[in-house]
Amino acid sequence: MVGKVYLVGAGPGDPDLITVKGLRCLQQADVILYDRLVNPELLQQAKSGAQLVYCGKLPQYHTMKQETINHFLVKYAKKGYQVVRLKGGDPFVFGRGGEEAEECARHEVPFEVVPGITSGIAASAYAGIPVTHRNVSRSFAFITGHQSGDVAAEHQWYHLANGVDTLCIYMGVSQLSSITKQLIKHGKSAQTPIALVQWGTLSDQRTVVGTLETIEEQVTEAAISNPSMIVIGEVVRLHKKLNWFHEEIVPNLPVVHG
Repeated sequence: MVGKVYLVGAGPGDPDLITVKGLRCLQQADVILYDRLVNPELLQQAKSGAQLVYCGKLPQYHTMKQETINHFLVKYAKKGYQVVRLKGGDPFVFGRGGEEAEECARHEVPFEVVPGITSGIAASAYAGIPVTHRNVSRSFAFITGHQSGDVAAEHQWYHLANGVDTLCIYMGVSQLSSITKQLIKHGKSAQTPIALVQWGTLSDQRTVVGTLETIEEQVTEAAISNPSMIVIGEVVRLHKKLNWFHEEIVPNLPVVHG
């Protein structure tokens, strides 16, 4: 009898932010394939005897290739196991969940997608930055920082700079210089507010706020690194007023005032 694969979003880091359904799937799973950014506390919810398989990836280094992960999902399900693919954030937001779902469909393995809270929304919210706000931001876009060096994506920067109020950029720290330059080049003001939220929703969350013109130097000075969410737009000005989450203060850095 064929089992079933559950593509479960673990949320942005805080283990309390997984959905009730996601937690139930986790507790009932026979096999759990989990990513690097999944909070280890969630794995304590696994039932006794469940097999845990680490699939974590680092920038420029993949512990397990995507093709191997796809193979394991099908392999375990065809043995009759209930399989959870536990992914940071949401499975279908830069999580390759679509590829894994396609692999299951190709091999006629039943699967279900359990959405999770993506860091573009959660990290921003924990930094007091709403991605939308009436009269300030009526549109937002989720993009990956990896595209900044992609020649085929160059034409998108004009539209991102001029057609979207708030940009939430995943995996963009290493491309920060290119991102800011592209946005300014295509019409975004150099004074546009920008924030980097490191380890969003966790106890060691840190936020650096500046402008497209100043942020690169500030990030270097504050030693901000991955994992960090980049948020760009006028809503970043609300950070100081709405910053409800207690976090480590980044010292001696200028803050954008609205």
